[in-house]
Amino acid sequence: MTAAHPHEAQIRALYAGFLDGWNRRSGAAVSAGFADDGEIVGFDGSHTSGRLSIASDFRRIFGSHQTPFYVGLVRSVRPMAPGVAVLHAHAGMIPAGGNDLDPDLLTVHTLVAVDDGGRWKISLLQATPAAWHGRPEARDALTEELRGLLAAP
Repeated sequence: MTAAHPHEAQIRALYAGFLDGWNRRSGAAVSAGFADDGEIVGFDGSHTSGRLSIASDFRRIFGSHQTPFYVGLVRSVRPMAPGVAVLHAHAGMIPAGGNDLDPDLLTVHTLVAVDDGGRWKISLLQATPAAWHGRPEARDALTEELRGLLAAP
């Protein structure tokens, strides 16, 4: 088993900042934690490179339609090499105007963080649909686990 990362709290904060920016529908806030040359691969497979391009794309996305609200759960943060860590998380989305998670919008987030002169930044964030084809019990269990976050005080 790989040891936890010594800067785990800072790396978790990057992920929390991403989710918060998304939920506030702010392109600037979504991109704030990214390195200047950071990249994002979206749930739909879209790819954007560069912090400024990420901010611009998300301003456009948030301005053109209502996006779902994210709820996320960090599964692990571990070192990959000096100055590099990977965070794995599961997330669910509540469609705009809804009040419950849509099991069809479960996702796996993989975030690669890099130490940028003492400040951790997102180098890559990838969202992969968590469909778990043929394993409905896994999908249902994750949905219920994430629903528990909604009920937490």
